[in-house]
Amino acid sequence: MKKRNNLLIAGSLISLILYSSCDDILNTVTTDRISSEVFWKTENDAMTASNAVYRYLDGIQDLVRLDGATDILHGNIQFSDWAAIERGEYDSNMEYIQTVWTHTYKGIRAVNNFLENVQQVEVTDRSRLDILSAEVRVIRAYLYIKLVMLYGDVPLITNTLTSVEEGKEVNRDSADEVWAFIVSELKAAAAVLPETASETRRMTKGAAKALQARAWLFQGKWAEAEEAAKEVIDMNTYWIYPSYEKLFLYEGENNEEVILDKQYIKDSYSNNAFSFLAPFSLRNNGADYVPTKKLFDAYRMLNGKMIHEEGSGFTYETQYENRDPRLSYSLYIPGAELPNGEIYNSVPGSGTQDEVANTYLATSLGFNVRKYVNPEDYANPSNCGINIILIRYAEVLLTYAELKIEQNKIDDSVLSAINQLRTRQDVGLAPVESGLNQEKMQEIVRNERLVELAFEGLRLFDCRRWRTAETLFPGQVNGIVYQAGDGEWKTVTIEGFIKVFNPEKHYL
Repeated sequence: MKKRNNLLIAGSLISLILYSSCDDILNTVTTDRISSEVFWKTENDAMTASNAVYRYLDGIQDLVRLDGATDILHGNIQFSDWAAIERGEYDSNMEYIQTVWTHTYKGIRAVNNFLENVQQVEVTDRSRLDILSAEVRVIRAYLYIKLVMLYGDVPLITNTLTSVEEGKEVNRDSADEVWAFIVSELKAAAAVLPETASETRRMTKGAAKALQARAWLFQGKWAEAEEAAKEVIDMNTYWIYPSYEKLFLYEGENNEEVILDKQYIKDSYSNNAFSFLAPFSLRNNGADYVPTKKLFDAYRMLNGKMIHEEGSGFTYETQYENRDPRLSYSLYIPGAELPNGEIYNSVPGSGTQDEVANTYLATSLGFNVRKYVNPEDYANPSNCGINIILIRYAEVLLTYAELKIEQNKIDDSVLSAINQLRTRQDVGLAPVESGLNQEKMQEIVRNERLVELAFEGLRLFDCRRWRTAETLFPGQVNGIVYQAGDGEWKTVTIEGFIKVFNPEKHYL
């Protein structure tokens, strides 16, 4: 087993006491945090404290819930907060909206606390502490990217607030100021971080540069984003992993495509990917989110054509055949084998546990998420050790391709970037041909981001920056198309449920 437990040394207790705030009223060792009288003495203290900061990176629920606010996922429980967000019935008082804000600022506070206290550590060689500081600065930049993309203007806090009164004086800073800080932090961190981490999956130069490319992309700064993405490509450190399916299985962990992930270990620091995503028949209390027909329709035929294009060969009788294999690696579709050896069948009238409307906990659309659902977790679905990928090389390639297309600098490097994904060994999709115009290439790269990065937390931000959310998100929610007993083809639909996206307010 590869060494990866150093990121997990700090448990919940250390995370809580390390970053809590309390006035030091008595002249004694504090009990609500680790005092500098007993901590911040050695390099190991600094390592432990930095490990605790890593826990604020996004997990599987964070990523999927972002995609759950888009057109590719649907909140499976109609009376949940997630369904309310789809209907546009949310404001700043909703628990989820407040939780994201609060948790993210807790992470930022943890970084600020680390940077202020690590200077106390006395060592003869500060290079290791400089690297740890650079690592947590990248995490803080990651958190601020999320904040500014969700909320726009946000408070830019770079020091530890020590009292409620001080907190009340905080104001929002402009998004431009926050972006400038993010880019500056990532550039400074990249200058310090090594290309190869001393331990598995600690922050690296490549992670800082890839995140910088994402930050420029989200700002619409095409030339700067292209340059940052090209720097990652030219590092020759990352490659496309040959198996898309195994990318999200234990077998593919710590592979050469992953630039940054959140590390987990069963029994020690686990996640609930299986119980959160798997079909009803596997865990008996249903998935929180299920994929929509819009996502299903986005996967091309093996010949490279969209299903609605002339010559695609698509029919409903053979709708699951000759499709982009990423469809069956990402979604449970009728006919797929489940981790318990049974065959997934959600078709109305099938009589299975996964049949649409069998119970309000079963899939409401006929699809389920397959990414990160590992057979090894079937026996204990809330105790998963699968690492959750936050940045991978495929995203960098798609960012590079998109930016060149937006600047109408379409060349062989653009085709190569996209085709590396389409011709992955276990995908084998027809490559993009040369000679297509800018508009057609834009459609292609946006669709590639959709299917390649589904359920990885980027769809909401993509559609917001493209300003396409108001067109793509609203409307009826549909699922599988199936043949009824009378021979008629019918589409599963959530009756009376309409997704809403108001461009006047929902771009934040």
